[in-house]
Amino acid sequence: MTPLVLDGRSLTIEDLAQAAVMGRLLDLDPAGLSEMARARGLIDRAIEDKVPVYGVTTGLGARVTEVLDAKTLADFSQQTLLGRAHAVGPPDRVENIRASMIVRLNTLLKGYSGASPAVAHHLLACLNAGLTPVVGSLGSIGAADLIRNATIGLCLTGQGEMQNADGKTGPAVQMMRDHGIEPLVLGPRDGLALANHSSCAAGAAALAVSQAETVFDALQTAGALSMEAFRANLAPISDGVLGAKPLPGQSRAAADLHAKLKGSLLYQEGAARRLQDPISLRNIPQIHGALAAALDVARITVEIELNGSSDNPVTLLAEDRIVSGGAYFTAELTHVIEAISRAFVHVTVAQVARVSKHLNPVFSNLPTFLAKSQSGSNGFAPVMKVVESLLSEVQHAAQPVALWPSINANGVEDCLTNSPTAVSALAQVVDHARMLTAIELIVAAQAVELRGAADQMGPWLTASLARIRETSAPLVDDRPLGGDIMTLAHRIATGDLQGPNRE
Repeated sequence: MTPLVLDGRSLTIEDLAQAAVMGRLLDLDPAGLSEMARARGLIDRAIEDKVPVYGVTTGLGARVTEVLDAKTLADFSQQTLLGRAHAVGPPDRVENIRASMIVRLNTLLKGYSGASPAVAHHLLACLNAGLTPVVGSLGSIGAADLIRNATIGLCLTGQGEMQNADGKTGPAVQMMRDHGIEPLVLGPRDGLALANHSSCAAGAAALAVSQAETVFDALQTAGALSMEAFRANLAPISDGVLGAKPLPGQSRAAADLHAKLKGSLLYQEGAARRLQDPISLRNIPQIHGALAAALDVARITVEIELNGSSDNPVTLLAEDRIVSGGAYFTAELTHVIEAISRAFVHVTVAQVARVSKHLNPVFSNLPTFLAKSQSGSNGFAPVMKVVESLLSEVQHAAQPVALWPSINANGVEDCLTNSPTAVSALAQVVDHARMLTAIELIVAAQAVELRGAADQMGPWLTASLARIRETSAPLVDDRPLGGDIMTLAHRIATGDLQGPNRE
């Protein structure tokens, strides 16, 4: 795979996932480095001319009125990190920290930060060497990710711990020198440029959205397989019916369902068992469509975050000045991330309803709990407890984050967004929804086979059924299903269940 060239303009969610999760190598656009150098010149001139610039020639937060003398200025960048590197809690996932570093590296290339080009080169060297700072997962309230960013930045200067590509953890200075990398020496403005931005929230949000989209594809497959298992009426997903109210998300979900059901005998006249199915089956385009719409809106916002400056102050080369700004305040990010979580609530409620319909002979006209005849099995009856447990977790995690007037910096920093909490909650929602989707796939597969409908499906679902059976054999006699569910959930995360071709 060719290196991903960062240019400050074109980083996508998919690109970020490849680099942060899969370890794709990175390179820097020379034009971006040139912008950084030009912006750095503006910073140097402001220092020389003693122009008041927030966090460069003045103190931070409530101490903005304090003018830094020459001696203080020389150490201020390192002090900025030392005084804010307070992240606590369990170490965050390696991929989240890498995502944060990549986003920050990308946004530095826009030339708005005024950081030294040396900062970009150092970030690049650590990322390509597979070195990741060990950073607690807690400490950010979404008004810039100061605490966690500073912890990352301090590691780059040789303090703290790093983890290498093999998972070994050790002192940051030694881990870097083992790869021929000397600790970063900070110049004026560099410490604040490493600390004062929202790349932690943006990077983790991008990875959460990426996984949410993968789960969306799998739950569409699960929904289509449930329709096959139930012998559902496809009239409600016809273009004519949906065209009466052509909502974008609904239309996207319906088009995808048709693609997954293509070739099914359900399209034949008289194939449906009922004139009108339960809502959880009849209204899949509307239920899943709300999630599709939320994902589409979130993608726009998140990718702007990946390629936008969240710096304060902002170096405006076109205007030849440095000004304070507020782009680090990620209220819109919180909003779109929470919209995904809430949409998952509707989706998972419907999944629980569909699974219960498969198990209930009154609705399915199949054996109770989908137990094979004469086996003495309980079928999937006990699995419903797992299903409802997962739904409970989704419901809990999807609650809106709390907001309050902040009291930071003696009241100067008096508002917050809690974007990191919203992003962390979405990651939990996605994890639980993925397991619930795995259960629906397993249950629907059994229902399809008991109904004798496996040879009546199109190529997409036929291939998906085969892959489900690679992981989870038909339930004949009672056995633990937890391993099957978790393995299938992992395959969903990697996209390994989708489509006739593994590629």
